[in-house]
Amino acid sequence: MGCGNGESLKYHGNNNATELWGLDISKNQIEKAAKRLSESGYAAKLICGAMEEEHGLPTDYFDYVYSIYAIGWTTDIQGTFNRVASYLKKDGVFIFSWSHPIHMCVAFEEGKAFFKNSYFDETWSERDLDGKNVLLCSRKISTYVNALAKAGFVIEQLIEQTNDETLQLTGEISGWNKKSQMVPLTAIFKARKL
Repeated sequence: MGCGNGESLKYHGNNNATELWGLDISKNQIEKAAKRLSESGYAAKLICGAMEEEHGLPTDYFDYVYSIYAIGWTTDIQGTFNRVASYLKKDGVFIFSWSHPIHMCVAFEEGKAFFKNSYFDETWSERDLDGKNVLLCSRKISTYVNALAKAGFVIEQLIEQTNDETLQLTGEISGWNKKSQMVPLTAIFKARKL
């Protein structure tokens, strides 16, 4: 879900995945993924569309569904999780990551951390992303947990972390780096369909 340029699909191809499927809302990303996979000798079923919409994917079919930093773009978290559950076989695994909601609430200036907005605010708002304004919604951890439970998942693991390698890339003096040492950058969920 949110396959982007196909890099993760290529990884799974390199590690003997039986089939490769990808879904992304961006036609440009789907084209990049198709090219990357083709150049690597892999065939994949790639679908251009929003993750919360019906695309004719098979039900009770997949062993794994994953989303690397894409699930937060959905406009309907419950509908998306319900769809993912329908795609998975019983005991199938859903893994996804997104920015940790507490990281989005905290700012770091002049050596001090402070809350710039409420953790409980789940309204959609404009944010700057690489010089472009985008609409995003910060969801609480409980929003993800409850939506997963309603969709028929049990959470097997939740990882809240900031990758040391990521911190090294940002440089020691940045405020973002200092903030990322104090609160988790990422939340990674591993859930199993009951």
